[in-house]
Amino acid sequence: MNAGRAALAATPDNGVTIFYQSDIKRDGTWVDKSYLCQKAAEAEGRALLWHKIVCRHPAGSVTYGRPSYSHILCFSKEVRAPVEASTADVLPEAGEKTWTRGMGIEACLLVARFIAEHTQTTTVIHPFCGEGSMLAAANALGLSAIGIERSPKRAEKARKLTLDLEARAWRTEERASARS
Repeated sequence: MNAGRAALAATPDNGVTIFYQSDIKRDGTWVDKSYLCQKAAEAEGRALLWHKIVCRHPAGSVTYGRPSYSHILCFSKEVRAPVEASTADVLPEAGEKTWTRGMGIEACLLVARFIAEHTQTTTVIHPFCGEGSMLAAANALGLSAIGIERSPKRAEKARKLTLDLEARAWRTEERASARS
């Protein structure tokens, strides 16, 4: 909860903090990370603008250890989402992923579009950016993006990742130059 509070506190009042979370099972019980995010937001005086469920596996699938869904939660102190900007609460597919624990292309685009269309934010900061899916989606929609990643191997992949919006596909510098 402390990391969530730190992220929320560092976000300008007219910006948004968005969490992409997958619950986990510990000692035979579920840890609901969206609940922890909401507790942190309440402590920081931030309102929940929207909460999406992203299916990581088809509905009805049985998974072990990790759920078949993830949460996307959006919080802000001042921003309010207009009703006409509503989108589906459940994304039936996350979209193409660069790695199994990453955000899918559709989830990343939903987040980046909301930021671009409903805030004055020009730079997305993504701690724990993994291989950079969210960064590439933000860049594809004209936003600057800064990622923080502990793994040098994943950080290097994130640096090279781009999103081809027309093809709706992830590309790296190596793949792009191989096609030329």
